[in-house]
Amino acid sequence: MSAGRLLGVTVLPEWVQAEGVNAVLDRLQAAGVTGVATSPYVMEPVADGEGSREPPADGGAGEVRLLDRPLWGRRALWVRTAPSFAPDRARYQGLAYQPPEPDALTAREGGVVRDFLEAAKARGMTTHLQVQAVIPPGYRVQFGGARPADQPLGPDGQSVPGRVDGNASLASEDILAYGEALLGDLAAQYPMVDAIRIDWPEIPPYDFGALFFDFSPHAQKVARALGFDMERMRRDTLRLKAGIAGLDTRAVEAMDADGLLAMLQGYPGVRDLLALRRALVVRLLERYRAALPAEVGLMPQAFPPPFNRLSGFDFPAAGRITPHMGVKLYTMHWPMILRNWGEAILAMAPQLDSACVARALVRLLGTGDAAPDAVSGFSYPGPDEPHPASDAAMAQKIEAARREAGGASIAAFAHAYGPLVDVTRRVRVAWEASDGCVWINRYGYLSDEKIAALAEVTA
Repeated sequence: MSAGRLLGVTVLPEWVQAEGVNAVLDRLQAAGVTGVATSPYVMEPVADGEGSREPPADGGAGEVRLLDRPLWGRRALWVRTAPSFAPDRARYQGLAYQPPEPDALTAREGGVVRDFLEAAKARGMTTHLQVQAVIPPGYRVQFGGARPADQPLGPDGQSVPGRVDGNASLASEDILAYGEALLGDLAAQYPMVDAIRIDWPEIPPYDFGALFFDFSPHAQKVARALGFDMERMRRDTLRLKAGIAGLDTRAVEAMDADGLLAMLQGYPGVRDLLALRRALVVRLLERYRAALPAEVGLMPQAFPPPFNRLSGFDFPAAGRITPHMGVKLYTMHWPMILRNWGEAILAMAPQLDSACVARALVRLLGTGDAAPDAVSGFSYPGPDEPHPASDAAMAQKIEAARREAGGASIAAFAHAYGPLVDVTRRVRVAWEASDGCVWINRYGYLSDEKIAALAEVTA
């Protein structure tokens, strides 16, 4: 698996189907791209309203998104997927989760994933496969999901429906067993890949309610085995929520990152909850690493600091398991997250001033740009709007992850969604902050003009 300077692009299979293996690779290599990632499925368009929207709606907030590269003639469409391979059923025998059956779409188009990876490898490029860490069947987030019994739960015993990520509980034995089988299967099916990337190997902090996960029976079992007092954890987490509801504007205005940490440290059970989340991430990474052959890398991709403090992704511990990690600068998500958190806080504490909450969130999460006049001012950027993330904020997040990871290699994951000038700005920041190790998500947002700009950024 390559380390050091690398410019990679995630090319989901539908683009290879639509444009052709060599056309895609020729276009990318001409711009200096040295690595490609894809996923083990194939796609076809369906009638509007069926299947899932492409590009993804991101829980409704991202419905403004349009593709830069028309896919089968459209910049937004509805699609369905099928696996690109026939799974080795013996690996999944007796498991609660099973891979989907190959179908006519698999038979007709499935070989394109192998062809693409083999052609990229023949050109000397780094090759990755990307799957979801805990969303079976794992091929793509929009086409999967866990059983109700495997959902993560808050301290009130309730899940949070409608989340962007749809992650299952990281503690579920059935989820982990399926993930181990899937990774081993993919490594055998696609022996040309250098690494398998796992997305969201953490508790994604998109939704405020997810910050209080996980009190599912699966997590309780692991917590007790690790010696945590689950009742204290539940009691203190509920006390923390009550404390948030009782905040006044002056206290929020004065709060900085150290103040937030001090607030959390005041609840021993909350400290335990954060420690449990870190332990669940480490447990998942250890098992997934062991499921792969030694020659195939495991590359988790995670939220940057300080989001990872809440998601449970522990960079120092992860660096002892795998030498390569990705840190996501998906900056169109940042205002979506801040708005969700802000609205949830105001619903709990209506006495707070909305502008004060907006300023505090920008300050605490380090997103960099000036806060809007109210929480309602946070909005998902449209296709032609720059992302509200400063250069300094993005660079600091990558630099913080690199410090925490010790000797592990950190790749910055930039996103191609947005206008040309802003995408170029964000890729340049990622390239410089990571010392030239960047993966760009996704090819469908890379117009020819953006691809040409990549060569200038990385020259």
